[in-house]
Amino acid sequence: MNKRAQGRTLQGVVVSNKMDKTIVVRVVRKVKHPLYGKIITRSNKLHAHDPNNLCNEGDEVIIEETRPISKTKSWNLVERIEK
Repeated sequence: MNKRAQGRTLQGVVVSNKMDKTIVVRVVRKVKHPLYGKIITRSNKLHAHDPNNLCNEGDEVIIEETRPISKTKSWNLVERIEK
């Protein structure tokens, strides 16, 4: 009954873990250029909540969209795939 609505999930690499309970995740996506048709890479850096400070730089993680936790944090760590 109390099942929450699940938000978007993304996969990325941890770029920074210097903050307490927060990681910065770089998410890369491939996009086709609208005019020239070439495939180019675009990336976003997202702040995610890491409650137990598990992740280190270079880890591959899955993050999930959630309610805003702070001014810049609105993603939650789901799992660490690879160290």
